[in-house]
Amino acid sequence: MIYLITGASHTGKTYLASEMLKKLHISTLSQDHIKMGLIRSGLINMTVYDDEKLTEVLWPVTKEIIKTAIENHQSLIIEGCYVPVNWKDDFDEELLKQIQFVCLIMSESYINTHENDLIKYGDVIENRLEKSINKEGFIHENKYWLDMCKTHQLPYVFVDEKYDMIEQAMSLFHMN
Repeated sequence: MIYLITGASHTGKTYLASEMLKKLHISTLSQDHIKMGLIRSGLINMTVYDDEKLTEVLWPVTKEIIKTAIENHQSLIIEGCYVPVNWKDDFDEELLKQIQFVCLIMSESYINTHENDLIKYGDVIENRLEKSINKEGFIHENKYWLDMCKTHQLPYVFVDEKYDMIEQAMSLFHMN
């Protein structure tokens, strides 16, 4: 089974993947690691802020990794924000049966009342260079993902009052 986790930054994608790793004992892959390898190696001339361009580069690689894992009967957890909303179009029905997807989304209210927590816990799994968030941009990014999930009928976990995203996602994946 492939578990595909996406959403805005700071929503807990990497944390969810690490919790699933503990439970399932299967490999995880972070699109951020691939991104940084490509940027630092000079294979692409982009920065970490070129999100749309990075999706164009990273998604074709990610989808072929997914296909390869499925062909080899390997389970894999993949997390990152470089997943296009029309990702399903790249897989036939048989492959889609092997992919579970979730998008992690926070409400504007949650972001406004938990801004300090988002900054505080932003480094729990990975060392972030920026120790702050652009709240307006973060709110916009989460609204975008919510709209896209609703428009494309994609499963998502929505945090509005308390951060129970991990429990919700694992329930969605039938892992409780």
